[in-house]
Amino acid sequence: MELIEHAPYKLYKGEKAGALVMNDRLFNQINPWAEANATAVKVNTPAHVAIIMDGNGRWAKKRGLPRVAGHREGMKAITKVVEKAHELGIKYLTLYAFSTENWKRPKSEVNFLMQLPERFLAKELPKLMKNNVQVRMMGDADKLPDHTLQAVQEAVDATAENTGIVLNFALNYGGRHELVHVVQELARDVEEGRMKAEAIDEELITSRLYTNQIPDPDLLIRTSGEIRLSNFMLWQLAYAEFWFTETLWPDFNEDGLAEAVIEYQQRKRRYGGV
Repeated sequence: MELIEHAPYKLYKGEKAGALVMNDRLFNQINPWAEANATAVKVNTPAHVAIIMDGNGRWAKKRGLPRVAGHREGMKAITKVVEKAHELGIKYLTLYAFSTENWKRPKSEVNFLMQLPERFLAKELPKLMKNNVQVRMMGDADKLPDHTLQAVQEAVDATAENTGIVLNFALNYGGRHELVHVVQELARDVEEGRMKAEAIDEELITSRLYTNQIPDPDLLIRTSGEIRLSNFMLWQLAYAEFWFTETLWPDFNEDGLAEAVIEYQQRKRRYGGV
């Protein structure tokens, strides 16, 4: 096996970026991703990254804290990841913030989660404006509390003219719920004579999704070690690359995002071809 020397890294030919090894890692305790991401992520960066932010409750439990403490800490991770995504040239970042199934959680926790958009945006909106970030939301807005929806809408309106990275929050979102809504819309159009059933194709369905104005995700990241989609973007993720990490969301940071992007860059996307 041919060894490629590229100080301070060693990479055996044919291996993925995950095989990068620090020459003196055991002695210097340097994270290779901290230096590797500075150059390796400049080519073939995914345009759209979607993240299932999982593990807040477990993060808190490990520390003997209430679950809400994990959610509060998770807000800090959002700030780090948005800034790094912007730096890497990612154009769209979709974060799974609250699912249609999350209403089953204890009422006190749900109430706290519904306050998080207000807290996050009140603190971070000036920075988002400075960094030219455009905020969007997808999900069933009708079921969100007025105070939550108002906070998000104010951020959406304030950043509407920004031309940088799109930060898309999935709030009260469920993939099956979204598809049922689209099917109902199309069925009404057919029933009322506005279109024929034969006109329904993938392009038309895509045009009716919450994400009709942004491309499908190229890369899905899920934290906390769980390996499932949890009803997230079932249509849009059909050909996305998946990357899972054991890291709990509050501990996820810039290097974690860079590592996922580097792994993505090593994969060949065939879309059913060869």
